[in-house]
Amino acid sequence: MTDYPDIEIYLAKAPLDALNAWLGERLDSPPLSAAGRSQWQTRGHHDGHGVPVLLVEKAADGYASLWFDSAHTPWARDCDCAREAAARLGCEVRCSLGSWQPGDDPDRFWQVLPDGNEAAIEWPDSGQ
Repeated sequence: MTDYPDIEIYLAKAPLDALNAWLGERLDSPPLSAAGRSQWQTRGHHDGHGVPVLLVEKAADGYASLWFDSAHTPWARDCDCAREAAARLGCEVRCSLGSWQPGDDPDRFWQVLPDGNEAAIEWPDSGQ
């Protein structure tokens, strides 16, 4: 079980073939299927629990949102998922710095590059 009730990451690119391969391996999920305009969904499994997955293309500043609506994922935190996604998909990935609390800066995000470099950034005004 993870530390978070769900996991959400933002992908600079959302190559469906590579995403389907990764999700299939990690969650034993069928390929993403169309679920409305610019939305794709599937349902995987981890440790005997269902894991609904939703991909929304161009959700924020041209980034796609990949949301795992479950506390039962292979990743303890968003940044763990972001690291794996960046390495596996070969694209920049962003996520929240941690569980957001009232008073936290909503524009602070964690950026993970495919080469393994990571940094806290301001988004959308990061100029990246």
